[in-house]
Amino acid sequence: MWMRDERERMTVYAAMRDGVLATESDDGEWRTTEGLVEHRIECLDAAAEHAFCGTFESGLHRTIDGRSWERVGAESLPDAVTAVRVSPHDPREVWVGTEPSRLFKSPDAGKTWRELPALTSLPSADEWSFPPRPSTHHVRWIELDPTDPERVYVGIEAGALLVSEDGGETWTDRPEGSRRDNHALATHPDAPGRVYSAAGDGYAESTDGGLAWEHPQEGLEHRYVWSVAVDPGDPDTVLVAAASGANSAHRVGESYVYRKRGGGEDAAWRRIGDEYDSGAGLPTGQGTYRYVLSAGREAGEFWALSNTGLFRTADAGDSWERVGVAWPDRFDDATARGLAVVGE
Repeated sequence: MWMRDERERMTVYAAMRDGVLATESDDGEWRTTEGLVEHRIECLDAAAEHAFCGTFESGLHRTIDGRSWERVGAESLPDAVTAVRVSPHDPREVWVGTEPSRLFKSPDAGKTWRELPALTSLPSADEWSFPPRPSTHHVRWIELDPTDPERVYVGIEAGALLVSEDGGETWTDRPEGSRRDNHALATHPDAPGRVYSAAGDGYAESTDGGLAWEHPQEGLEHRYVWSVAVDPGDPDTVLVAAASGANSAHRVGESYVYRKRGGGEDAAWRRIGDEYDSGAGLPTGQGTYRYVLSAGREAGEFWALSNTGLFRTADAGDSWERVGVAWPDRFDDATARGLAVVGE
C-alpha cells in the first residue's frame, strides 16, 4: 500500500459532474469531504492555500479548508464558469474563463476581478462554436507559463488556441499548427517554451511558447484527446486520455490512456493501464468515461480520475493503484471535471 511521509500533508481535489471530493492525508489515512453537491461542476484548480471550482449555473466557488465552499465574484463573473487557473507565480492571482467566452483575472484570491476584453475581439471569434450548443462557445482551458508570468495560453471550445505574451492584454490568434478544439493544455517548469495540447482534433506540442506546433501522433490510435499531464521529473514523458470520439469519451464510456516518452515528431505513443483486476491497475476501455489527468509532485507521479475512481502511479504509468477514498455511488456514472494535487 502506497503511503507518503507521515509528516507531509497533502490534499487531492477531485471534481466530478455533481460534486467535489476533498481528500486529505497527513498520517497515511485518507479523510474525504464531499462539497458542492447538486451543482453542475465544470472546472477546478488549487494551490496549498485554497481551491477554486467553477460551476455552470452558480459561478465560481472557493474553499480554504476543503470542507466548506463559498461563492466568490458573484457580482463580477458570469454564472457559467468553464475554466479556472491559480497562478504558479502567485497563489492570490486567479484566472477565470466563462461561457460565452470571456476572460477575467483576480489579483486577490477572488475578492476583485478585471475582465481582459481583447479576447472577445479576435479575428477568429466569429467562427467559435460549441457543437452541442452551436450558438455559443466557452473558454475550456487556461494555462499560465511557469517560467514567464506574462505568457498565457487559452483554449476555446471550440475554435481556437490563443497565446498572449503580455498577460492577456493582446493575443496571437490561432498560431501556426495549433489545434482548434483544445480541451487541456500543460507546461513544465524545466522546459521553458514547451506547451502540450490535448484536443478533440488530436494531440500537439510546441517548443517556442505556443507560436508553432508539431503533431506527434504515431501510436495514438484514439485521437479525440481530452486530458494531458507531464512527468514532474521529465518533460519528455507525457500521458494523455483519449477516445475515438466525443460520444465514446462523454456518453458511451470507452476511453484509454497513452504514454509518450521522448520528444519530437518521431516519439511513439503506447497505450497503458489496460490491465485491471481487483483494484490493481487502471481501468480503461468500455465503461470508462474520459480520464482527467494530473501530474503529481514527484518524478514519475501521476493521478487519474474518472467514473471508475481515483488512481495514482509512482512509475509514470507502469503500475497503478486505486486510492482508497470514500466514493459516492452516483459518481459511477458521472464524468470527471477536474483534478488537483497540492501539499504543504
